Amino acid sequence: MRIGITGHRGLSAEMEEQVRQLLGSSLASEDPSTLTIVSCIADGPDTWIAEIALAQGAQLEVVIPADRYRAGLPEWHHPAYDRLLESATAVHRTGCTESDEAAHMAGSEILVRRADKLLAVWDGLPARGYGGTADVVAYARQRGVPVEVLWPRGARR
Repeated sequence: MRIGITGHRGLSAEMEEQVRQLLGSSLASEDPSTLTIVSCIADGPDTWIAEIALAQGAQLEVVIPADRYRAGLPEWHHPAYDRLLESATAVHRTGCTESDEAAHMAGSEILVRRADKLLAVWDGLPARGYGGTADVVAYARQRGVPVEVLWPRGARR
């Protein structure tokens, strides 16, 4: 089973705890020996699910949207990003240089094409910019990839 991840970044510490629980519950029925997570390993849900899955013995494939992607992530996230990238069994690149909305969507399209299922940590609202979570969910649905939306009850961004 190959599970892709998309989700909102910048969630509060309280939301992080709730989302980590939802992600763990979603993976509970999967056999880690046959599970691969496909992630862009941005801060937030991308990283949290990768950490959960790796701790259980699953594999990780990383999609890098752009050559300058890491530089656009928060500096405090770089150690986790580097650690996860080193743990990846495969790395896929878009060929884009600049880490902009188009590159992020291109990365998400690769991610969705490699997934049997997409987990979306999504509040159900429209994307705040091209390539946001809502756009990735729409792309997955258009391609017939099943989407499981995870969002804590009553939570707001």
